[in-house]
Amino acid sequence: MASIDRLLEIMARLRDPQNGCPWDQRQTYATIVPYTLEEAYEVADAIERGAMDELRDELGDLLFQVVFYSRIAEEEQRFDFSDVVHGICDKMVRRHPHVFDDASYDDEQQLHAAWEKKKAEERAGRSDSAKHSQMDGIARALPALVRAEKLQKRAARVGFDWPSAQGAYDKIREELDEVSEEMQAGDDECLQDELGDLMFAMVNLVRLAGMDAEQTLRAANDKFERRFRAMETTLHDSGHADLGKLDLQALDAAWEAVKRNEKTEPQR
Repeated sequence: MASIDRLLEIMARLRDPQNGCPWDQRQTYATIVPYTLEEAYEVADAIERGAMDELRDELGDLLFQVVFYSRIAEEEQRFDFSDVVHGICDKMVRRHPHVFDDASYDDEQQLHAAWEKKKAEERAGRSDSAKHSQMDGIARALPALVRAEKLQKRAARVGFDWPSAQGAYDKIREELDEVSEEMQAGDDECLQDELGDLMFAMVNLVRLAGMDAEQTLRAANDKFERRFRAMETTLHDSGHADLGKLDLQALDAAWEAVKRNEKTEPQR
């Protein structure tokens, strides 16, 4: 607890109106958000790379974001860091009656259902509206892929979902046809709308296939980067220092060579 106390003291010092840091003094909830998102992604990146020393540092950076928000709220007499800690402790105990109380569940599926039911009750209790929506509580600031998946899962709770992945696949084919029509029509606004529908349908297929859309696209990004770097190396080694001077046919040939090499290389 002494470490947390020190961090809270440092934050208070940074925000001190007379002797604090000018940059920290002028920050608001809104201006810190981009840094919070960046720190969260850096935590995820360190985990994916297995960089445990970096992970320790990145978790510290993320914790500092929580302390920063809490300090601003304390200055506004809304709540403080202690309230944040008490709140999450109470929530975890409340949502885990099978651990902290005498509740019991037959399997993990039943446990998950009880968890989601408790979350829904909490959302309903926070809502100002007499009518509660399944869409309540899904943050608009989430990455678009993550938010699309969450929206679809919420809709699926009341049965508004494809019965199988095949239905989502057929929907993709339908959306592709509509994209093609708008490309021919030349209406950029309508084309963007149809492209959005296509991407949303792709998330549906990934979800119903039992996969995570964000992780699936991250893996595809990593694969593209790996292959592009290998293509650059291949072309540089063959005397092509400036890839911009090569035509698409030459670049595509090198790209296909990289893909063939991946398939023939022994798995480690």
